[in-house]
Amino acid sequence: MNNKLKITFLGGVGEIGKNMTALEYNDEIIIVDAGLTFPDDELPGVDIVIPDMTYLIENKQKIKALLLTHGHEDHIGAVPFLLQQINVPIYGTRLTLALVENKMKEHPKIKYKAISVKPKNVLKIGSFSIEFIKVSHSIAGSLALAITTPVGTVVHTGDFKIDYEPIDGVMTDLPRLGEIGRKGVSLLLCESTNVCRKGYSMSEKSVGRTLDEIIKNHADNRIIVATFASNIHRMQQIMDIAEKYKRKIAFTGRSMINVSEVAMKIGELSFNRENIVDIEKVDKLDDKEILIMTTGSQGEPMSALTRMAAGEFKSVKIRPNDLVILSASPIPGNEKNVYNVINALYKLGADVIYDELAEVHTSGHACQEELKLMHSLVKPKFFIPIHGEYRHLKTHKELAMRLAMDERNILLPSIGMQVELGPNSIKEVGFVKAGQRLVDGMGIGDMDSNVLRERKQLAEDGICVVCVNINNVAGEVTGDPFIITRGVVYADEQESFVQDAKACIVASLKEIDLRGVEPSVIRASLRRNISNFIFRRTKRRPMILTIVSLD
Repeated sequence: MNNKLKITFLGGVGEIGKNMTALEYNDEIIIVDAGLTFPDDELPGVDIVIPDMTYLIENKQKIKALLLTHGHEDHIGAVPFLLQQINVPIYGTRLTLALVENKMKEHPKIKYKAISVKPKNVLKIGSFSIEFIKVSHSIAGSLALAITTPVGTVVHTGDFKIDYEPIDGVMTDLPRLGEIGRKGVSLLLCESTNVCRKGYSMSEKSVGRTLDEIIKNHADNRIIVATFASNIHRMQQIMDIAEKYKRKIAFTGRSMINVSEVAMKIGELSFNRENIVDIEKVDKLDDKEILIMTTGSQGEPMSALTRMAAGEFKSVKIRPNDLVILSASPIPGNEKNVYNVINALYKLGADVIYDELAEVHTSGHACQEELKLMHSLVKPKFFIPIHGEYRHLKTHKELAMRLAMDERNILLPSIGMQVELGPNSIKEVGFVKAGQRLVDGMGIGDMDSNVLRERKQLAEDGICVVCVNINNVAGEVTGDPFIITRGVVYADEQESFVQDAKACIVASLKEIDLRGVEPSVIRASLRRNISNFIFRRTKRRPMILTIVSLD
């Protein structure tokens, strides 16, 4: 039997999102999180991106549990796709499991076992003993994990911050983390999302005080607040403020409605249901009597706020007496979309307050001083930074070294890397098949799929369809060639382009003895020649479809 703990990083390192890590001792594996991320412009037509789970599927007989640190999509979004392949029990807090249950409604044929846990619970699974530790984050029910193994204790922080004024009144359990640290921690796996930010993250209650002041000072305005649907504590504060100032609440946006219903059902959100009105009825109330809570804080194209800003949302038309509060900061890469929405709202006459104008948002991730405190409490022998792009991981390594940690005891992980942890050693031992799997309405694909390449080609270079009729007995072309293009040339060039393309087609056909020839030979010749013609003319390589009809 091997006396080493093997750790495999399947997601969430060298990137933001799709967090997934496997811990393996002999013939037992536990998985921490199964998240997704959203595609960028390089992945046209893709809905979501999940980890490549090949290694887990190949070793599914070893898998004993899936442990979920919290309910954000980048930690639970791939759960249905894991369960499609592997029947594994899931452990998480009530809210996390309720969000998973809501997600699994789209996959009714999958049967699974979910076990609710609470902070301070200890779970024994084979060679692993897992203690769940309360941490603050931007969603309720967030946990860190202290995983005791035969080779030592591994602390996985999950996503966390140290909020001295948490909305639920229960701070990150610093005393327990300190106790675990004093007993001895072999390895710390610590999130790195905000490691580049100095100081401390702002308390969630500070955001509430700012929102209270803004809403109080705009007593006669209709208020629209856009925030992350998963931020239950933010939602609770907004709902409390609405009730304080005698405003009804209307939810809009699919995720906002779903999460609020789930959270109220299990008691994570507390509000008088009589004060909730349907979004279709907001126009029947005076402006000072309503607060609309919506999705769209990131300028998502199909979100409720974006459609309001475009004048395309049937239930809510933006007007000059509206105050729109974006209680979120743009995620890197979303800045353009967010500012486009803000500009559109201003043009419709609304006032807009966002993070550059007031403290209407705080991060759920630890900044440098909070990370230093975590390291100081846990006192790990070895350290691997997780949950961040390479720049975050490298900066976190440097932070640990400033805290007097030996560089030899720090590893920077990458997707697919396997690390072996022994009682007094840590080392990289190789890589497994890992990376991205792409999900759309067609199912699950990969980065090398023909479908993806064809979509990118269509998006970048367009398409050209060529049709010809051949009498292959007489060896003659019958009728004029027919050509259609989309996305290849501008309208004012189309006529001359088509004429020249037809001439190219006729010249190509003259090179071939058409009597008795196979259509595939004609198609190949046409495709080659028309492709070369278009590239000379436009420097593009569109998709070429050739249709040959035999008379």
